[in-house]
Amino acid sequence: MIKARIAACAPDTANLKDYDRTRAGFSWEGIEQTFSWRGSDRMNIMTESVDKWAADPERMHHRALVFDARGRCETLTYVQLREKSRRWAAMLAGFGFRPGDRLVVFLPVCPETYYAMTACARLGVIFCPVFASANVMSLESRLEGISPRGVLTHPDLVEKIPSEFGGKLDHILLVNGPAPDLFTNETVIEGMADRLTLSGETDFRLFSADTPLYLMFTSGSTRPPKGIVHTHGDMAGIRATAGWALDLTPDTLLWTDADPAWVTGTVYGAYAPWLCGVTSLVVGDGFSAANWYRALEKHRVSVWYTTPKVLRDLMDAGDDLPGRFNLTHLRHIVTAGAPLVPEILYWCRRHLNCTPHDTWWMTETGIICIANLPSIDIKPGSMGKPLPGIEAAVLDENGDPLPPLSFGELALRRPWPGLMAGIWQDDERYRGYFREGDWFLTGDIAVEDEEGYFYHQGRNDDLLKAGGDKLVGPFEIEQLLCMHPAVAEAAVISKGTEPGRGISYLKAFVTPARGYTPSNRLVYAIKAFLKGNLEADLVVGEVEFIEELPKTRSGKLLRRMLRARELGLPGGDPLNMQD
Repeated sequence: MIKARIAACAPDTANLKDYDRTRAGFSWEGIEQTFSWRGSDRMNIMTESVDKWAADPERMHHRALVFDARGRCETLTYVQLREKSRRWAAMLAGFGFRPGDRLVVFLPVCPETYYAMTACARLGVIFCPVFASANVMSLESRLEGISPRGVLTHPDLVEKIPSEFGGKLDHILLVNGPAPDLFTNETVIEGMADRLTLSGETDFRLFSADTPLYLMFTSGSTRPPKGIVHTHGDMAGIRATAGWALDLTPDTLLWTDADPAWVTGTVYGAYAPWLCGVTSLVVGDGFSAANWYRALEKHRVSVWYTTPKVLRDLMDAGDDLPGRFNLTHLRHIVTAGAPLVPEILYWCRRHLNCTPHDTWWMTETGIICIANLPSIDIKPGSMGKPLPGIEAAVLDENGDPLPPLSFGELALRRPWPGLMAGIWQDDERYRGYFREGDWFLTGDIAVEDEEGYFYHQGRNDDLLKAGGDKLVGPFEIEQLLCMHPAVAEAAVISKGTEPGRGISYLKAFVTPARGYTPSNRLVYAIKAFLKGNLEADLVVGEVEFIEELPKTRSGKLLRRMLRARELGLPGGDPLNMQD
């Protein structure tokens, strides 16, 4: 753990000014009292977000959604988004969609995804986004797993729908034409919603808090992807954490640069800004450093929720590039998806004039649970402190809380609004997340220091045995490797236990830094560096240079793919793996 501290960036102006006092007197019931459904169990996330601000004379013409891609910039105010949402809901109802039905949204990043998201919420239809890059097998597993009534997609993607499933769908809805005519149930819906005549009847339904809102598939470390179910009741946690961790204010333009098929893109790219009545920016162009800097400047982004991978890519693009753009309006950078290493944090401070604040959460937790907040000091390398309403602990193998500076599994005490309601048609797998005492087991290994800051140490299936009963997370070794000037990124795995010594035989995969060429001499130099800086019972026996480490699209390292490679087993395509 790094003992350096960075003073709080906004101790006097942040939404959450007094962290300790807020936590001490906090209750989720108090947050729920701020919603119109307080005192009842009948709600709809649309009435508390888009519809609420569309009915507010001072906010109705405020921008709700800005979409920018390929030179096309489309802006919808809250009034316009409500109208679009109502029409899409009427259209889906006309196709026979009813509460509890599933709609798979298989699209590149486009406005239609967000229209469908709001329309499904109105009707009680479960929204299930899938990456446009998903292969046939990934799509097949989702279609087979949830049996949707229909798929919303693009003509260029229809051929990925397996023929045996295409015929089982009631509808394949195409956002534009022409239809490829691969299936008899294809319908081009371009412009259809705008031509509908809306009735004067209510255009949304009220549901109980546990009514499913969306279903998100996420990769398992040892088992097939699981369908995580989230509900309308999540809205209390979503809105509160957006105010605390993202520090949203009425004039905020928030850019969450995540595909809506990743939970961050759905929760904090759509539902959170709309619950808070602010503007959400969506950029549909592919990543390049110039594209990202241009978007930050053009739209005057004030809060940016991104990943350490994106920041590293910007860093690799050069120190001089950010100086060509006006980024003075950018006041808050927040990250998720992978640990924010100090090197990236300090680079952003120097070249973007903004300190990134790391956050930790999972698809299963539904909301940000641990974060570095603008009102508290940052310890580089830490993922921060638990947010109000979240009790976190590091547990031993018996499920008992450990004292500070102990190595164990990160756990959160349930309930909180945002915790997954279940795993689709797999109650046994869902129950496996919990211990007696209502602890939710995250599967992440962490250390808590004396001041309540948490440090991520890898996944529990990534642990390395260092001798006797001592277990070590790979992240610490990887950070040390990255301190060598020849190493840009690194991953460490165990190849088994050395006979008679009781320690893991470790192998490091490294990507070379710019200006360095892989060689045997460089391998020896890196090994010598490790030997001089690691404990005696930690030995990295092999170092292999690799062009690129396998990661999910958010930048989360997939060590299991490296282990599979070492065993000569197929590891899959990392770009189609969600976090």
